[in-house]
Amino acid sequence: MEGNQSWITEFILVGFQLSEEMELLLFVIFSLLYTFNLLANGMILGLICLDPRLHTPMYYFLSHLAIIDMSYASSNLPNLLANLVKHRKMISFVLCIMQMIFNLNFASIECLILVVMSYDRYVAICHPLQYTVIMNWRVCTVLAVASWACAFSMALVQVSLFLRLPFCGPQKVNHFFCEIQSVLKVTCGETWINDIFLFAEGVFILVGPLSLMLVSYVHILWAILKIQSKEGRKKAFSTCSSHLCVVGFYFGIAMVVYLVPESSQRDEQKKILFLFYTLFNPLLNPLVYSLRNAQVKAAFHRVFHKQRTM
Repeated sequence: MEGNQSWITEFILVGFQLSEEMELLLFVIFSLLYTFNLLANGMILGLICLDPRLHTPMYYFLSHLAIIDMSYASSNLPNLLANLVKHRKMISFVLCIMQMIFNLNFASIECLILVVMSYDRYVAICHPLQYTVIMNWRVCTVLAVASWACAFSMALVQVSLFLRLPFCGPQKVNHFFCEIQSVLKVTCGETWINDIFLFAEGVFILVGPLSLMLVSYVHILWAILKIQSKEGRKKAFSTCSSHLCVVGFYFGIAMVVYLVPESSQRDEQKKILFLFYTLFNPLLNPLVYSLRNAQVKAAFHRVFHKQRTM
């Protein structure tokens, strides 16, 4: 195995078979979307840091979500953009391993942070009088650190299991980045242990959190229906519907990719789903959670006015 791995220096990312003109067009489009992603999430992160009124548990977790979205896109898109503009589809072995670690890590963290955010909304709506006691800063910090540590540990386990496998033959990965399921197909060893661990992680990260969120939102919906104030019900529904929109989009794609049985016809569909998630999901979060949020809009005006008066 060591002999086989010693000469492996790079993988070929098959991606999509396109003409050079189409690749340049996609380079421009993807570059714009990536720039918007960094600007939108960076703006949200900056507002949360600069405005004391946004120093609440909800926006604390939203700041983590912004960091995750920028980091996830940055782990995939720069190499993809470089390959599009250079019309080459190569990635070094080391960079491929780093991509796998970052992709697994940030995707898992986002699942766990979304669960924590749903718990935060549950406490805020169902137990408003005890909210500041239950969701104190110590609890918020522990939840955030535990989410990052758990996700990073699972990513390391998956990559460690991958590195034990031998390689032989052409290293053509049928994807536009080093997605672990696609890279496993180019190995010539037994991958059943990897498949079992990957499926188990998918159940733990996707099915478990989604079940908890559904239970939370059943209680939240019941609590909202009991609110006497029409304005209060409207505000609660607005907040929760935003979160449910992101949850449905994110978990829907992830469960199709990792929990639905493999088939050769699904390879192209999976690539499109991954591309859609990498490009549009990081833009969806700021739009859904923040840009249509009155508190964030007010914070933007306060910060902008403060900068102008300085």
